[in-house]
Amino acid sequence: MKKFILLFLCSLGCLSALAQEYGVVNISVCNLRRTADFDAEMVSQALLGTPVHVLCISDNGNPWPQVQTPDSYTGWVHYAAITRMSFEEYHAWNAAPKVVVTALSGVVHKEASAGSATVSDVVAGDRLKYLGKKGAWLKVGFPDGRTGFVCKKIAKTEADWRKNLDRSAEAILASAQSMLGFPYLWAGMSSKGMDCSGFVRATLFMHDIIIPRDAGPQSRVGQRISDMNALEPGDLVFFGRYREDGTPRVSHVGFYLGNGRFIHSMGLVQIGSFLPQDPNYDAYNTGRYLFGGRVLPYIDKEEGLNTTLTNPYYAE
Repeated sequence: MKKFILLFLCSLGCLSALAQEYGVVNISVCNLRRTADFDAEMVSQALLGTPVHVLCISDNGNPWPQVQTPDSYTGWVHYAAITRMSFEEYHAWNAAPKVVVTALSGVVHKEASAGSATVSDVVAGDRLKYLGKKGAWLKVGFPDGRTGFVCKKIAKTEADWRKNLDRSAEAILASAQSMLGFPYLWAGMSSKGMDCSGFVRATLFMHDIIIPRDAGPQSRVGQRISDMNALEPGDLVFFGRYREDGTPRVSHVGFYLGNGRFIHSMGLVQIGSFLPQDPNYDAYNTGRYLFGGRVLPYIDKEEGLNTTLTNPYYAE
């Protein structure tokens, strides 16, 4: 039955059977596309070390896997972007100790020296296998078997990272504001560029929180806050319009900072305000504000809001 479901999800032109139905993202930021082609629209991204389910493979002479990510998003990726694995290999990757990249950007070097050759770039939230320490460096492994060294200034072992993991609104908003001025990128979900919901998703993932990918589904988890005066810092704020039948069509999202201000990605990551007297007053978004959403108290308490400790993709 599982095989039938996987094949049903695939588009025409896929192979009919897979010996390997799992994989792990192999590059710092992997682009997911609507169809199996570099020219196709990008629909989302996934970070290095993300476990994925491989649904099928395109059969056009240049294999592109169709994958599903831990937030249930699907898209096509170039074969070099992931390492396909058997279930046993996938489970071993998930079970292995990890290193978590904490800086917004950085580099993995071939040796424990900043002057050595580059193995890969990395961004905040990337995860690699932990292979040991060497002075101020952590030795790491990639899903495809490459190894290298990352400076402790930009990464931590997962064990050390979890000791000080802070999911407070203050910490999350500090992470959001650390990306002020970063560019908007349609379907982007990393510090290299983010759309509005990708900005929210990427910021929360820095704190080991996984929520739905897009603004609409994000608005349907947690608690809806209808009264703007009841908003608290760290709440999400949603924008769009109401359809004729009264249902909301959500098209934009950001974080509420407090005192009438919010932070969001539109053109670039920036601060806006609902208050006309504020220098950051955003008349356009104020005019299309819908409602707020409170998600932080509901992590691991409802479907669609979880962490890498409880999301099934990381636990398999």
